[in-house]
Amino acid sequence: MTYKLKPVSAPVASGGMLRMLCVLAENPVTGPLLAGPLLKSAGVVDVRNAAACEAPWTPLSLSPGTDVRDSGRARTDAATDAAPTESGAAPGAARGFQFRTCADFQAAYREGSTDPEAVAHKALDACRKGDELDPKMRIFIAQIADDVLAQARASSARWRKGQPLGPLDGVPVAVKDEVDMVPYPTTVGTRFLGNEPARTDACVVERLREAGAVLLGKANMHEFGMGVTGLNPHHGSARNPYDPRHCTGGSSSGSAAAVGAGLCPLAVGADGGGSIRTPASFCGVVGLKPTFGRVSERGAAPVCWSLAHLGPIGATVADVTLGYAALAGSDSHDAGSLQQPAPSLEEWKLPHAQGLRLGIYRPWFEDATAPVVEACRKAIGHLVQAGAEVVEVEIPELELIRGVHLITIVSEMAAAHMHYYAAHHADYGLDVRLNLALARKLTNTDYVHAQRLRTRLCGHFVRALNNVDAIVTPTTGMTAPLLPGKALSSGQSNLAETVQIMLYVQAANLTGFPAITVPAGYDPAGLPIGLQLMGRPWEEDRLLRLAAAVERNVERRKPLVFLKD
Repeated sequence: MTYKLKPVSAPVASGGMLRMLCVLAENPVTGPLLAGPLLKSAGVVDVRNAAACEAPWTPLSLSPGTDVRDSGRARTDAATDAAPTESGAAPGAARGFQFRTCADFQAAYREGSTDPEAVAHKALDACRKGDELDPKMRIFIAQIADDVLAQARASSARWRKGQPLGPLDGVPVAVKDEVDMVPYPTTVGTRFLGNEPARTDACVVERLREAGAVLLGKANMHEFGMGVTGLNPHHGSARNPYDPRHCTGGSSSGSAAAVGAGLCPLAVGADGGGSIRTPASFCGVVGLKPTFGRVSERGAAPVCWSLAHLGPIGATVADVTLGYAALAGSDSHDAGSLQQPAPSLEEWKLPHAQGLRLGIYRPWFEDATAPVVEACRKAIGHLVQAGAEVVEVEIPELELIRGVHLITIVSEMAAAHMHYYAAHHADYGLDVRLNLALARKLTNTDYVHAQRLRTRLCGHFVRALNNVDAIVTPTTGMTAPLLPGKALSSGQSNLAETVQIMLYVQAANLTGFPAITVPAGYDPAGLPIGLQLMGRPWEEDRLLRLAAAVERNVERRKPLVFLKD
């Protein structure tokens, strides 16, 4: 089999040049002329030229055929009971620098050495200090101190009575500004949405409140989730805790930066094209994109509905496990979540990888930069030492993933914007504005044809996973790039960089299969590198088990900006 993925070349644009490209792309005469070569570079022409006889993809292909709508909360409670509740109770603690974990907060509250109210005050102070740095960290879009402290006081009262709600009671958590959370508006990273506070909580927020978490505010994000760097010209761009000159990754930029900077051990992210895994990898933390439909999307902005996944970002695998336990399970108000098997964490508790088979497609694995490949090879070595077996696999037609994903996500995003675009197209950041203009050059035939090819691509991954427990790759094709100064106020269009960043993450969104990123090491500049494990539908516990085996053997480093010191 020939590996056909090739790098792309396209002009890098920001500032005045990017503004000019937007004007040209929006013009009915010049728009098609400009769109042609850009869409070709992005893989759209390859998709149009590929024959397909398959039916369009539907999420029903992931269904286990069991309707569990009436037992969602009971199953989530059972999963939470199976999660670690004490410091050091995880299958294996990370080496090197020790991030403060959910279990650490629980132990401190139990001992009485602090309480949730004191922790909340310190977290709010740390957020303010982060925005006094040069450059500002800009991790949160909005925080309402009175609301945060009210939650913390209620949690402190429960702890004083000896009646905590569970292993997340009093734990500070950040929530991406893509999901509704009372009393905040939901801006989705824009400057024109969110004129009024949300009236109800999203399902994931409801479940965190039921678990007693203290919600710190709305975390920053790449505008409308339409980018992989985290650049946001409206609210300021979140900064990478390992080097604030570099991007966090996106679109869940603030969620990953909040965890990486030590503000909280857990955050909620959203992932339509790596938007949990990319920033988690760039910021040196753990991120899980669950199976499509595993976590309810009710109350999340309808950005890209066939690709979107909500999930946890955490300081350690144990923290992500707790977040997953709290969030997973059916929601009677979200039909897409109703048919799923009961979430289980039993396999995650196994302190080894004995008997598990890891699939590696070498040409794809080795297509990242040299430091990324080297670190990920070492991480696989740790898994082998823990008992796993490496199996060579082949995955055909990877060259189609880029175009199929792009057509799908920008078409769905353009549809989500159709009521705003005419009145607000000039209010978008220039990178988002250009992407939306190009999306309008795609056709309904492009979208349907992409879904037919998506079905075929899913089949390739199903067959690859028939004989292995996970497909292993780097999380990203490079480490976090520098934040270009000119782009901070306008955004940036850099297709070649975007393609390299997204090289490994898109497949899990197209298939709906679960995928996790776990720290694997650092490049010579000290920037984090992530290893991605992609598994079969509904087998998140197996991915958590494998990620824990990696975590036990990788030395973590302290971020340059750690705000909880």
